[in-house]
Amino acid sequence: MIAKNLGKSEVEVLIGKVIDKMNSLDISIQEDTPASIISMDVWDWSQGVGLFSLYRYFRETRDEAVLAYLTSWFDQRIREGLPSKNVNTMCPLLTLSYLYEETGNADYLHLCEEWVSYAVYEMPRTPEFGITHVVVDNDNTGELWPDTLYMTVLFIARMGVLLDRDDYVQESIRQMLVHIKYLTDLESGLLYHGWTFMGGHHFARALWGRGNAWHMAGLVDYLDIVKLPIGVEMFLLSSLERQIQQLALLQSKNGLWHTLLDDPTSYEETSASAGFAYGILKAVRKGYVSEEFVETGKRALQAVSGQIDESGALHGVSYGTRMGRTLAFYKQIPQCPMPYGQSLALLMLVESLHLFKKTEKTAQ
Repeated sequence: MIAKNLGKSEVEVLIGKVIDKMNSLDISIQEDTPASIISMDVWDWSQGVGLFSLYRYFRETRDEAVLAYLTSWFDQRIREGLPSKNVNTMCPLLTLSYLYEETGNADYLHLCEEWVSYAVYEMPRTPEFGITHVVVDNDNTGELWPDTLYMTVLFIARMGVLLDRDDYVQESIRQMLVHIKYLTDLESGLLYHGWTFMGGHHFARALWGRGNAWHMAGLVDYLDIVKLPIGVEMFLLSSLERQIQQLALLQSKNGLWHTLLDDPTSYEETSASAGFAYGILKAVRKGYVSEEFVETGKRALQAVSGQIDESGALHGVSYGTRMGRTLAFYKQIPQCPMPYGQSLALLMLVESLHLFKKTEKTAQ
């Protein structure tokens, strides 16, 4: 694995390797999904979060090769024909909405308009109008998952801003609030993996790492996308702060977190840890939480970076995780490099460059 003592040049090398590897991950396990969530040549959530991290990197660097890859990826998938609309297949549209602004391609905008209209007005709902976590192979009737916030709600908010549609922005706010209401564990401030209105319970009551990471990474980006009413913003920030406070207590000595956050007998999981590192470091930089938490983020940065091999693959990533009915289920999910692991690592590494910018500014 790559050495943990990271300077700016080491981070930049890692960024290049992580990006290169994202598009050439080995399918080393037997997948249990209708289409691969390891190969980048598929339109689904795993690939969608990878694309968004690449776009965020492009925004930082203006690397035209990255922009060319993104436009080529979308053009190829569109020619092939798109899958049915659901929470997970909505994910790539977030990046496409930004590519429309970069390229002026009206076809991109029309596609985004079609899909966001479906998300807001036709996508199945739970009681209290939460978006049901419908995926390609399961309707998950009456279920709320934190993944939905990242995969669909960010896109709804983004299109509200892009199209100057306040109804879309307000829908994104409603989704944030209803998901936090039903998924938050009142004792810890962390989020459960799911809630079912059909059964009135939190399934296995799993405080699942990556689900919490989707919420945190999504929330710090959501706050970039929309201008919120101050009361809503304060509510979301207090929720974020409480989550970070608890994570600081549960972080392993080596800087990672367990796939079940409160169960040290479950394995340590790097994609969640990368998402937390990204969310914490960005939250500190933006002034959302106290500077005291920066060390928590730095420890996670070092630990996750140490799990990136010489080819750029992030190890210790749990495969796509369905809703567990027992806690033991989560401990048995296989681990292998995944596009979303690469993506969360990339977001983390790019965010960490701001640490060096701050040091350089202080030294001047």
